[in-house]
Amino acid sequence: MLLILYFCSRKFENKIQLNKEINKKILRLAIPSIIANITIPLVGMTDLVIAGHLGAAVIISGIAIGGMLFDLLYWNFGFLRLGTSGFTAQAYGRHDLRDAVKIFMEACGAAIISALLILILQYPVLKYSFYVVPCSPEVAAFAREYFLVRIWAVPAVMLLFVIRGWFIGMQNSVSPMIIDVVVNGVNVGISLLFVIVYKMGIFGLALGTVVAQYVGLLVGFSLLAFQYGKLRRYVEWAHFLRFREMKNFFMVNGDIFIRSLGMLVIYNGFTILSAQYGDEALATNTILLKIMMLYSFFLDGFAYAGEALAGRCIGAKDSLRLKLSIRLLFIWSFAVGIVSCFVYAFGFENIVRLVTSNETVIALSHDFYWWVVIMPIVSCVAFMWDGIYIGATASAPMRNIMIVSVLLSIVTYYAFASILGIHAIWLAYTVHLVVRSVGEQLLAKRNVYVKAL
Repeated sequence: MLLILYFCSRKFENKIQLNKEINKKILRLAIPSIIANITIPLVGMTDLVIAGHLGAAVIISGIAIGGMLFDLLYWNFGFLRLGTSGFTAQAYGRHDLRDAVKIFMEACGAAIISALLILILQYPVLKYSFYVVPCSPEVAAFAREYFLVRIWAVPAVMLLFVIRGWFIGMQNSVSPMIIDVVVNGVNVGISLLFVIVYKMGIFGLALGTVVAQYVGLLVGFSLLAFQYGKLRRYVEWAHFLRFREMKNFFMVNGDIFIRSLGMLVIYNGFTILSAQYGDEALATNTILLKIMMLYSFFLDGFAYAGEALAGRCIGAKDSLRLKLSIRLLFIWSFAVGIVSCFVYAFGFENIVRLVTSNETVIALSHDFYWWVVIMPIVSCVAFMWDGIYIGATASAPMRNIMIVSVLLSIVTYYAFASILGIHAIWLAYTVHLVVRSVGEQLLAKRNVYVKAL
């Protein structure tokens, strides 16, 4: 009996020790990402703050539409980061550094091709987008000016997707933090300089983003050379130049591309539908969506940790650590969600007033108070599972769940628009989050856990 108790106590102690070890890894990966993510809203928020304090809703709306048009071209290419991080993490778990370098080279080649494609398509997209997005001529003019300048940051953006994803896959979240802090700090500083000092308006806001992205790219390659220079011996330029390699990379990440397209439909649909209710409604919903997503920059730190740890555990075939990691990651995600709900509940108006001094927009924002308050706890499960699925390279179920969530979201909006008006947009957004959460939870056993066996 004593022997049984001894072995049980040892097993319990070992489990506690393992939990502590995994928690340390989670925080080591998450905290730098959170620090970096805190700076990310400064870019979009600085644009909106400058425009907001100019006092014109059409300027805020112009930036919102311009940003949306920009997203139409490159947001779908987020698979360059997502696919790179998942495959690299699994190679790292297998201790296969040669394959990790091969993945990086293939992804860089795909990034260059993607950037060229985006630059080629910019004018057709710009021309025809205004047939889809209803907005006033004044808003369209501001959006066009913003878009045509910011588009030239695309090559740097594509390559930075790859660099960030590769660092995360290599269990290194400090280097992406450095890149993001530099990019976003330079963006804020340059944008304020161009707009406040040199009076360059929206052109200055967009140009600040372009300059910042290329500074970030220089920093990214410098970090790669400094930290991973010894891996040069694994570099084979054929992986970068061979079109068959890039074709395979695109095919493997096709599911993530479709999933990203679904995200684009949701978020751009939010903007397009808001525009139908007028410039003030568009400005209000744009600001609230930015504010609502602030908490996700904390949660994304743990989602990035989920990518790295899930990929590493699956690569190493360590089922026990995978299960414990997922459980602890969800504890952290619920904690972030609950705290965020309280922050929004008690600081709502103060947060809105930090973004804009337009009293009409501030007054309208109160109509959506409860949507903003509940959103963190509604969405934290979906965000966390996304990171884990990416690390597991379980792209097909992510794609299928996203398609279902988008379809149900569209049905929800048109079913309730005549009853709820603009609130139907928020209801539809909530439905898509719930569908993603439930779907990924139900499919996790056969699409995530089984890969570590």
